[in-house]
Amino acid sequence: MVRSNCAILLLCLSSLISVGVEAAAIDSLKAFIQETRTVRANFSQTLYDKNARILQESSGTMQFERPEKFRWTYEKPYEQLIVGDGTQVWFYDRDLNQVTIRQFNIAIGSSPAALLAGSSTIEDNFVLTELGLQNDIEWLEAIPKSKESTFEFIQMGFSPEGALKIMALRDSFGQTTVLSFSDLDKNPALPADLFKFTPPDKADVISE
Repeated sequence: MVRSNCAILLLCLSSLISVGVEAAAIDSLKAFIQETRTVRANFSQTLYDKNARILQESSGTMQFERPEKFRWTYEKPYEQLIVGDGTQVWFYDRDLNQVTIRQFNIAIGSSPAALLAGSSTIEDNFVLTELGLQNDIEWLEAIPKSKESTFEFIQMGFSPEGALKIMALRDSFGQTTVLSFSDLDKNPALPADLFKFTPPDKADVISE
């Protein structure tokens, strides 16, 4: 499990980080979105409570295809799947054999998926601020404009070469989720059925 002490430090002390630096991270984000149609990567995810104590660690794979198609597969510690096709989002819990279906715009809103796989201009949904260079990672903060967002802010870290390395998110309950990406492959060929989902037989299906 890859942990980001730097990301947690930024989240806890973001008000102490100087701004007004060169727009390296924002430029990297815009270039990443403009130049990347598809992505495939591994991820590790750590959930912290408001006191920075670890609540859960998980890992898996993710793929997305712009605009608005994505697939997140959690492999450890529990098998879960999130698939979005631009119209709907399916949340499948394999252990419970339960599928929850939500409308796409409601499900992702001002979320990480909206940042990575969205079709709109970034500034339409987020206010972007440079946070500067920390441990060879260029950081930015994205604050959702929508008051209905479930996140207070999202922070993203890029390598000096412009590769997405880390995302850190704080929700309205004060919990922080840190996502670290590895083996990120830009613009791979992805099968179309990757972003489709059919509930398994006898699954409990809930539509919201």
